[in-house]
Amino acid sequence: MTRKSVFVTGGARRIGATIARTFGDAGWHVVIHYSTSREEAQALCDSLSSAEIVRCDLLNTAAARGVVADLLERIDDWQVLVNCASVFQPDEADAPDEEVFNRAMAVNARSPAAMAQAFLSDRENRSGRVVINITDQKLENTNPDFFSYTASKHALAAATGMQALDRSLHADDRIYDLAPGAILPSYDQDPKETDVSHRLNLLQRKTKAAEVAQAALWLAEGNLQSGESLFIDSGQHLLSQPRDVIYLAREKARP
Repeated sequence: MTRKSVFVTGGARRIGATIARTFGDAGWHVVIHYSTSREEAQALCDSLSSAEIVRCDLLNTAAARGVVADLLERIDDWQVLVNCASVFQPDEADAPDEEVFNRAMAVNARSPAAMAQAFLSDRENRSGRVVINITDQKLENTNPDFFSYTASKHALAAATGMQALDRSLHADDRIYDLAPGAILPSYDQDPKETDVSHRLNLLQRKTKAAEVAQAALWLAEGNLQSGESLFIDSGQHLLSQPRDVIYLAREKARP
């Protein structure tokens, strides 16, 4: 293996697939993680010049750490981990769902934090590693909708900050939050609602998945201070929106 390698969780679909393709097009070897989307993962893998697929259910944090251990054992120049896999299910602050909450915390926070720790704490064959945690502009523009999802993204962001301060890590290691806004259709949106929701930001424009992917590549290859959060959301995080844009757009889209 002569290429630098990146491991993208949730890399088979949506923003994760765009990130995987962007790294692949830039000459990286891409390890594409999937849970249930094997066909999409394999199709993306086949379209890249150097790639492979790995399955893991991130509800199982021990299995997630095992995947990291396996990749560290067999890939010499694994430089970047992108924690993109996520679950997004509805519940509200006044009635959180215990099952939804536990699932969100496991997939969106516990396993990514554990994988980051395992990746960064390994001392073999390294010259500085980068972890990019895909969070959400809701870190700044919080509302009570999708309570468990939002809480889990706050938990992951907190883990990022603490791991960035871990003095036991290699001095050249870096860890970041990359926080997108509304970019792809979510939950049960119809096309009209999607179009409206994606423009509910300061620039009143649609933010593209490719912008998030290019930001991830920039973080991987750049020198931004570890622990920073980068928002790719056309200014959405600078607003104060009382509800998720799915519901705000639903109101606007009604005749």
